[in-house]
Amino acid sequence: MPFKKDFLWGGATAANQCEGGYNLDGRGLANVDVVPHGKDRFAIITGEMKHLDFDDAHFYPAKEAIDMYHHWKEDLALFAEMGFKTYRMSLAWTRIFPNGDETAPNEAGLKFYEDIFKECKRLGIEPLVTITHFDCPIHLIKEYGGWRNRKMVDFYQNLARVIFTRFKGLVHYWLTFNEINVLLHAPFMGAGIVFEEGEDHNQVKYTAAHHELLASALATKIAHEIDPENKIGCMLAAGEFYPYDCNPENVLEAQKQNRDNLFFIDVQSRGKYPHYFLKDLERKGVSLPIEEGDLAILAAHTVDFVSFSYYSSRVAKAATENTEKSAGNLFDSVENPYLRSSEWGWQIDPVGLRITMNTAYDRYQKPLFVVENGLGAVDVPDENGFVSDDYRIAYMAAHIAEMKKAVELDGVELLGYTSWGCIDLVSAGTGEMSKRYGFIYVDRDDAGNGTLKRTPKKSFNWYKKVIATNGEDLTND
Repeated sequence: MPFKKDFLWGGATAANQCEGGYNLDGRGLANVDVVPHGKDRFAIITGEMKHLDFDDAHFYPAKEAIDMYHHWKEDLALFAEMGFKTYRMSLAWTRIFPNGDETAPNEAGLKFYEDIFKECKRLGIEPLVTITHFDCPIHLIKEYGGWRNRKMVDFYQNLARVIFTRFKGLVHYWLTFNEINVLLHAPFMGAGIVFEEGEDHNQVKYTAAHHELLASALATKIAHEIDPENKIGCMLAAGEFYPYDCNPENVLEAQKQNRDNLFFIDVQSRGKYPHYFLKDLERKGVSLPIEEGDLAILAAHTVDFVSFSYYSSRVAKAATENTEKSAGNLFDSVENPYLRSSEWGWQIDPVGLRITMNTAYDRYQKPLFVVENGLGAVDVPDENGFVSDDYRIAYMAAHIAEMKKAVELDGVELLGYTSWGCIDLVSAGTGEMSKRYGFIYVDRDDAGNGTLKRTPKKSFNWYKKVIATNGEDLTND
């Protein structure tokens, strides 16, 4: 049997995509709240368009999302019915520190999460908690400029100390930043960055990157000091870049793009900036704001495990003129003629998951955790609200089968697997509800209409069987 007995099967969500309750019980406003659905979304998440409050011209799906704020007990019960061993969720920073720079936390926010963790414990579900899943308090953006400012490191440390202390014994698995490399592709979403006119974008992004990496290392230090049982992971938006063909120029380009994607994890897992990265910054004319003691902190406080999201592989070509591009998780890619695509143009490559796992394990030699994987699709319920999502079952079965090979045949050490959007939620990339990933259908549309009723899909019972057999039975019957 490839998976060990205590393998952590489960599902994953993010606070801003499922909680709602954006203004309840003292919660403050965050960057993820003010990102609208529609044509301006991309310009806002990339920091090119300044948009720090609500207006009447846009619809803001995160305001209510799927209202897990009022449905969490019902939702956890459904997860437990599937047999979840773990539930990956994130904290809304602004529930705990509404502005981000307070010294004392908001008790109502801490109590909300404490109640969830206690219910998880009662149900036999181990929480896997992302400290920051694209959350940045709006006040910290307006007052300090987001993660371009080193003061953010102190505010994050304060958050970390409070949550590690309060939730000691309730949470043992933590991730510091979700998809930390997304900072380079969506700076407002990843780091609360809005570019000012005339700014060197690279200098701002890599300054923010250094501050997040420093904050991650310090959080790791605090977590281990408060509870030696804590396990801290980093989190990458992963997916191997293949060379377009065996032209050495294309092989070299694929190597370069893989390195650009992995440097954050090189720092978090290995404890230092890689030489290739420093040479690249030199060429870009970027100077990292490294202060005395920073490098020692990065070296001394590396993560315990490496986690990542995987949806598709990518293809690199040295000269991409007149080449078809495919869609993906905020990453450009040349289209791979050997693969088919999802309804959103994401190329489906189960073998790519095994390749990605091998690359990460060979490189870091630390336990891995697949914390996001799934198929975004349009689900059409029947007259009873039931969705026969055989396409999702086929996608996940194929990926889990390759994951098994990575463990059984290649010797990869794997802690667990949490499928993305185990219950339908708002898409981070597009802001749509119609791009569904869940085992549970939520009655809500792209305009915010619907009853919010939860209905298990066909994949619900399929995944229940997968967990019950520890991944041995992937058949769809």
